[in-house]
Amino acid sequence: MKYLSIAAAGLAAFVALPAAAQDTAPPKAVTVTGSVALVSDYRLRGVSQTDKEGAVQGGFTIAHSSGLYVGTWASNLSGWGTFGGSNMELDLIGGYKMPLGGGAVDVGLTWYMYPGGASKTDFAEPYVKLSGTAGPVSLLAGVAYAPKQEAIGKWYKSGAEYATGVPSRPGAKSDNIYLWGDFSSAIPTTPLTAKAHIGYSDGNDGLGPNGTSPAPTGKYWDWMLGADLAIKGTPLTLSAAYVDTDISKAESAYLQPNFSSTKDGSTIAGSTALFSVTAAF
Repeated sequence: MKYLSIAAAGLAAFVALPAAAQDTAPPKAVTVTGSVALVSDYRLRGVSQTDKEGAVQGGFTIAHSSGLYVGTWASNLSGWGTFGGSNMELDLIGGYKMPLGGGAVDVGLTWYMYPGGASKTDFAEPYVKLSGTAGPVSLLAGVAYAPKQEAIGKWYKSGAEYATGVPSRPGAKSDNIYLWGDFSSAIPTTPLTAKAHIGYSDGNDGLGPNGTSPAPTGKYWDWMLGADLAIKGTPLTLSAAYVDTDISKAESAYLQPNFSSTKDGSTIAGSTALFSVTAAF
């Protein structure tokens, strides 16, 4: 969901700039944008990072007219996503975005940080995104590739092994690739915008040094269908979505007890309805 919200916001800003505004006022050299959101569950690539509970999230981006930008984004964590005790994910983001044809190309890097967590938690993930439109539909395609790093390495072959605290592959490094596509379109005669997301992960099929993995079963798909409602005259947007993955109970069995809710043992990658309210600035 994080990728969808960031990508959609960037795409909307690019395609919605009125031609008249360009004619009447020169663009500012530096712009600052951001948002704060309350979500019913933080799902990263279909997997809950908050033990299927709510989260408070927010971030901002500082962009220069040259196309360069830097930003940050943060969320609380619980359960699977705590990385050895951290209650927070803090992402540092930087990149360069430029027009390409009728759309844009965006090249950058996300540095995932987990303040207060165990050692060997932070990792870097470069990305490339292409955005544009096809009639009334806004499109975005992206690839994020994290090169081999200990933080996402396969240190443990199973949840049972992780429970012993003795990794069979200490110091192992793994890489991870994530491919995704986002789609959105305003629904005629309504204040609603329909949106969809499809993603594919390929990486570590075991557990990392802190009992997690960016691709829990090695390879899997995640998807989302939803809608946004912008509240006219306010900076607020209400969102609802259906999120799911193709990770089955059998496929994730070897990850137990890590890959489940700490409350009732249910899967943290199953289908769910997500709700959020976002204030943009």
